[in-house]
Amino acid sequence: MAPRGVNHVGLAVEDLDEAVETYERMFGAEVERRAEGGGLFGAMMRVGSDRVELLTSTDAETPIGKFLANRGPGLHHVAYSVGDIRGELRSLRESGVELIDAEPRVGLFAHEIAFVQPASVHGVLTELVAV
Repeated sequence: MAPRGVNHVGLAVEDLDEAVETYERMFGAEVERRAEGGGLFGAMMRVGSDRVELLTSTDAETPIGKFLANRGPGLHHVAYSVGDIRGELRSLRESGVELIDAEPRVGLFAHEIAFVQPASVHGVLTELVAV
């Protein structure tokens, strides 16, 4: 895999507005964009030149809803920027990596994304983001 770098770190939070205020106050973060869809609510926060994605859910059946119910708030995933997401998925699959998404899909912030099973990345849910 040839990532261009870390795109963002995704955090599951109970209260999105409270989390946004905390990141603004503590780290000088700025909301780059907010989005909602499929029971998810998110805020992409710019922290210096990097990003933190804050995510919550009103639906207990979404991946974030299940995560919050089972584990509580905290680190959800690490996302890497890639140029050719289909090629990266093909390469990972051919090398035996277990994928959650065999094909890219449109994510909350309108980029093509795909997830890799945590077991393939030492327990860390990993997202590829086409940029």
